[in-house]
Parts: sequence; C-alpha cells; structure tokens
Amino acid sequence: MIRKFISRILGGKKVNAGPSAPAIIPVSSHGITRDRISSGSRRVCETLQSHGHLAFVVGGAVRDLLIGAEPKDFDIATNATPEEIRRHFRRARIIGRRFQIVHVMIGQETLEVTTFRGALADNVKKDAHGRVLHDNVFGSQAEDAARRDFTANALYYDPARETVIDYHHGVGDLKQKTLRMIGEPRARYREDPVRMLRAVRLAAKLGLLIDPAASKPIREMAVLLENVPAARLFDEMLKLLTSGHAVKCITQLRDEGLHHGLLPLLDVILEQPTGEKFVMLALATTDERVRNNKSIAPSFLFATLLWHEVLAHWEKIKAGGEAKIPALYQAMDTVLDTQGEKLAITRRIVGDIKDIWSLQPRFEVRAGKRPYALLEHQRFRAGYDFLLLRAEAGEINSELAEWWTDFQNADGEQRATMLMPEPAGDKKRRRRRKKPATAGLSNDDNAASSGSE
Repeated sequence: MIRKFISRILGGKKVNAGPSAPAIIPVSSHGITRDRISSGSRRVCETLQSHGHLAFVVGGAVRDLLIGAEPKDFDIATNATPEEIRRHFRRARIIGRRFQIVHVMIGQETLEVTTFRGALADNVKKDAHGRVLHDNVFGSQAEDAARRDFTANALYYDPARETVIDYHHGVGDLKQKTLRMIGEPRARYREDPVRMLRAVRLAAKLGLLIDPAASKPIREMAVLLENVPAARLFDEMLKLLTSGHAVKCITQLRDEGLHHGLLPLLDVILEQPTGEKFVMLALATTDERVRNNKSIAPSFLFATLLWHEVLAHWEKIKAGGEAKIPALYQAMDTVLDTQGEKLAITRRIVGDIKDIWSLQPRFEVRAGKRPYALLEHQRFRAGYDFLLLRAEAGEINSELAEWWTDFQNADGEQRATMLMPEPAGDKKRRRRRKKPATAGLSNDDNAASSGSE
C-alpha cells in the first residue's frame, strides 16, 4: 500500500534506488535446491567460500530457474579479485579489457567468474556519447546489484544456504511479468546502448513486458547503437537470433524502432512481402530447432537475413550486362561489405554464407555429372535446406526442391534415370575441353580418362 501511494504521488514512476538491505528469500519460498545448479558452479562457489570469500550464482541462471527454464550457463559473482580467483583454481585465466573477468574450467564446463563491480566514479572514462569505456572498479555486493541492467538479472543464489538474495524486487517483477530497468533508463542506455537490444531479447525470451519507463526512450536513443563496436553488436544479435524466440525478437525490434541501422538491410528486407515471408520462415525454423535442442548454424541465419538484398543486387548487375555467376559473386561481396560496417561477422561465417548462396544456381543444373558433384559438396546440406526454404516461401518452383529431395534419396540407377538431357552447347564445350585420344585407347577409355567437371 505504501509503495502504491508513493507511486501515485510520483506520477506512476517507480524509483529503483534499491533497499539498503536485500530480501533474503528461503528455499521454501523460491524452490531452487542446490542440485538444480551445475556441479561446476557449486564447486566454484564452495572453493571461494572455503577461502573466506563471498560467492554466488548470479543473473540469468537464477532468473531462469525461478521461471522454470533451464539455464544455458551459470555465472558466478564474488568479492574475490581476479588475481585471487585465479590462484584458487588450477585451470583459470583472466580475460577482458573494459572489465576483467575470470574463466574457470571445471571438467567440460567453463564458468565466468566476476568480481563485484563498484559504483561508477564521476571521472570514469566514457566516450562522447556517454558509453563507459573502462570499468575495472570493484565494490560491494549491493553496488554490484545496482550496476546490473534489469531487476530480474540482479538476483544472487547462495548454494550453501539455498537462498536467493534480491536487492531490487527482481523476484516480484518476474511474478508480475515485467522487465524493469535498475536506475534511470536513459542514463543506463547511454552507459551501454546494447542494453536496448538486451531488453528486447529478454522480454521476448521470458514473455515479459518492458516497463514503459524503460521502453519509451528506446526509439529515440536507438542511434546510439551506431557507436557500439561491431564485434559486440554481432555477439548480441547472435544471442537474439539463437534465443529460441527470434521471430518475436525481430518483430519487437521493429516495433521498438531498433531494426533501422542495426542490420543495415533488415529494414529493407522486412518491407518486401516475399523477403519478410522468407526471413520469418527461416527464423521460425531456427526457433523450433532451439526448442528441440538441435544444432543451429549462425551462417545459415545470416544467409537468410541478407539473401533478398543479394537477389536485388544480383538482378541489377545482370541487367548491366554482367554474366550470371560473376554477377552473383559481385552482389555477395557488395552486401557483405555493407553488412560488415555494422556487424563484425567472422571470416569463417562469411565463408559459409558465401557457400550457401553460391550453391543456389548450381541446384538449377540437373544434367550430366554436376548433380553428383554437388551431392559431395561439404555445404550441400546447408545449401539444400536453403533451397527448401526458398521453395516454401514461394521464391522458386517447388518442383526443383522436390527433385533434389528425390535425387539425394535415390539409388544409383534411379539417379541416372532422373537426370535431364544435357543442352547441346554444354556437350560441345565439354568435348572441346577433352584431351586428344591417346593411341591404343578406345573412345570410351579416353572419355573416362578425362574425369568429371
């Protein structure tokens, strides 16, 4: 009642200053027993606590356990310094520039262990837009909780006592299905603009509504994302697209005004009816694979997101007189170069994307030895799945996709009967490439010695 009265006096705004003492929630209330966390995280906490340090499972793992989801990883927060953490574990290394963290390897598990962060000093190093550049300031657990982005992420679990420590009413916000920012949202977004993307991802993943105070500034502050390093932006987009809720995330990105300039071409794609259908089908398939614990390929995702822009450039270059295949490669380079200005897509992923795209015109050839060679290509499966997606979206005739489905499942004799007649021009070109017949060899022997294309 008191909280509601204060909220009414302040015009409905909630002040997230946080209580001086946290709520200590017992296991009888939250239901998270120590066997629910990973063995590695238990061991890290136990080891640090045995050396006189505080140590807790923190953030997303606690949040997910409270809502009945299975955490992907378990992060640890402690009052031990990075050097102290490293001394207590045989397999540990310090990483990070902006804020040092320690990776501790326990068996096959890698735990991210962070020292409690302190309050930002007035003279902390920031860029011209207010983004924090250097942050190796350690502090208390209360200060660490205040530094976290959302109340649902400022939760600490003590496996020794099986209690949840809640400084900012995060458990209550989860029950109310609300994603609430800790502190003044505009200031928090200026400190780290990636929080705007994180808000969208967490709201979609957890089925929460973004608190109006945190949602309202996003559209006008989206421009700050242009100042985020490309590598960080790529990592956050990858988390968003592989969250298992990519369709909802992309829709909400657009609703919040965050798609413009994020993926430079995503806004163009989503404004094309066929492009949007293609992208949404790909994301829906990815979401289903994530929910079924199947593997997913980032290269396939980005290939689908950018494909229709490649198509547009491809047609334009061909209209200018360039041959079909060279035009495709020019279009691929143009699109990926533009994309690379905002997202630091790794070289390996770029190579896989190009393979998927370059295979598409090869599926159109269903004569001679080329279909057999295509079946042996290391990226055949990804290219074939991409072909199926194009057919499902109505971009190509489904007959082509059905032919390749039947061809790969057929035996040798059946495959031979499925092949199309070779165009006369192809036969002539292949004969010109053959070597002169060698004395003593029959015509059939000579043809066999020339090999396949």
